[in-house]
Amino acid sequence: MRDTGAHPTAALHLAGVERSYREGEGKLAVLRGVDLTLEPGELVALVAPSGAGKSTLLHIAALLERADKGSVSVAGVETTGLGDAALTELRRASIGMIYQFHHLLPDFTALENVTLPMRLAGADKKVADSAAHALLSELDVDRRAGHRPGELSGGERQRVAIARAVANRPAVLLADEPTGNLDPGTAEHVFNAFVRLARSTGLSALVATHNHELADRMDRRVTLVDGRCETL
Repeated sequence: MRDTGAHPTAALHLAGVERSYREGEGKLAVLRGVDLTLEPGELVALVAPSGAGKSTLLHIAALLERADKGSVSVAGVETTGLGDAALTELRRASIGMIYQFHHLLPDFTALENVTLPMRLAGADKKVADSAAHALLSELDVDRRAGHRPGELSGGERQRVAIARAVANRPAVLLADEPTGNLDPGTAEHVFNAFVRLARSTGLSALVATHNHELADRMDRRVTLVDGRCETL
């Protein structure tokens, strides 16, 4: 029998996840029964060709999209049947997201972009400012804390985006090609900073990437084949 219950020790657990989209008169099956578990502190690379379903898988894991079938558990919480408000609260508390493009708010400084999720979660301004400075320092971009995104380099913007994603100390960090928009040297620098921060905070991460050299430096690699998850 397929296991569809919550795994209390897992940071992220997907069981039998299926997702299809309407295409003309029929349906396009993208995920056909994905099983995937991330243990606390584990860094996993998701390496698959374009169109294989990486972004769909990440969106479902991030609780931004509902699966047609199967179950998703985050930090031991089974999400099947949860309403939108409960999903939003769980996502805010337990999930961080990094995209290929930084998506920083252009009128906010680097510091303000990082403090925003903490303030939305109810943190005091002084506490949020202190925590944001510490994160920016750990990512070696604190000297740019008072600058807006338009005044930052691509690598600096992405490091600020990483700091924002982990600001609330999530159990799970999901990243969709986080260095795909950077030159090789900058990508290496940003990736090193990302791994260092992930290791120091003990969070789990699922990172979609086409960069095999970076993927090889993570704990393990998985791929999507015919809508199912396989270990490489």
